[in-house]
Amino acid sequence: MKEQRVYACIDMKSFFASVECAERGLNPMEAQLIVADETRGEGTICLAVSPKLKALGVKNRCRMFEVPKNLEFIVAKPRMQKYIDYAAEIYGIYLDFMHKNDIYVYSIDESFLDITDYLSIYKKTPKEFVRFLIEEIARRTHIPATAGVGTNLYLAKIALDITAKHSPDRIGYLDEQLFQETLWDHRPLTDFWGIAKGIAARLDKKGVYTMRGIAQLPEETLYKEFGVNAELLIDHAWGRESCTMEDIKNYKTKSRSVSHSQVLFSDYPFDKARLVFEEMARTGCLELMRRKVIAGRISLFVGYSKDAHAPTGGSRKLPFSSNLPKKLVPALMALFDETTQRNVPIRRLGVGFENLSDESCEGYDLFTNWEEVEKEKRVNRAALEIQKKFGKNALITAADLQEGATLIERNKLIGGHNADG
Repeated sequence: MKEQRVYACIDMKSFFASVECAERGLNPMEAQLIVADETRGEGTICLAVSPKLKALGVKNRCRMFEVPKNLEFIVAKPRMQKYIDYAAEIYGIYLDFMHKNDIYVYSIDESFLDITDYLSIYKKTPKEFVRFLIEEIARRTHIPATAGVGTNLYLAKIALDITAKHSPDRIGYLDEQLFQETLWDHRPLTDFWGIAKGIAARLDKKGVYTMRGIAQLPEETLYKEFGVNAELLIDHAWGRESCTMEDIKNYKTKSRSVSHSQVLFSDYPFDKARLVFEEMARTGCLELMRRKVIAGRISLFVGYSKDAHAPTGGSRKLPFSSNLPKKLVPALMALFDETTQRNVPIRRLGVGFENLSDESCEGYDLFTNWEEVEKEKRVNRAALEIQKKFGKNALITAADLQEGATLIERNKLIGGHNADG
């Protein structure tokens, strides 16, 4: 008989806000603190809200103007590098007691752990071992955490998202039987991982509002509505999950691409947006070179101010495969000029490089000057080395100094937010 695995899903409570509280010597559970960049105006999104403010009705990811004016609170400017450092320290705590193969970092503040083999080693029950880890994290970093424990990865996640909220020690536990006994009639369905509003709406039309309803609906009805995705819905409705930690570690994506996007600081006219897009195209080429891959297809996305125009963009297969800016940037700019509205203010830009392969597969036409190709490679590799040693802004182009250019400022950010506050 196959051994019953036991998993935990541990989440740092209001992580960014808790880090800011810890840095200030404040109790993360009692302090009233919001993480937001006030310099971006009242419409800026609050990246994190402390648990105390949540209890007072402040919603996570709200905008600054939505925070009740009668509340007193501290506003902390985002410091993404600081949060990454804390996340790395927490991962290090896990490594003190577990092997890396039994840890999967799901996000900066949430991790899945296969704790099966450690229960006998440390002579603890699943909840005791998870509580021990949470207490160790709190002792070393002062960051509070909640957790879910389950007999599969899905149940561990649901135990965290739903069950832990009603547990005095903030640790939930579920097996298949408990899942069916306690959560089969839970509403709304969107509380369950993997069920977005669109899926819930489609189920609603069939008179299904709970996991019990999904489990009791004829399977052929679900397959007709959701196709192969019905299999996952059916399994989750019964609390089943076949994916293991080993499966996650062995997973290799079939498609490979490099892409990045940005929301502009304000509405940009066509010419200024074009300048920023060219910056993004050049940055993307350097990223391809850093990864030692080449692209055979390019794509772009342009979003406009509010409801001024539907998004535009497109993709194009290239007659060559390369990572050289002199080859890819002109192709991207031509596609941008062909597909972008010229008289509508632009707010979002995205660029993509697809059909990636190892740079040893590089290919051009018969008229290619290979001396020029090798020369450009040397120049760009030198640029990468300088940036690696001295920072991304150590080497920039004259175009990056033009009015409206964003590269220098964005190089100071992590995930679109301040790195150092």
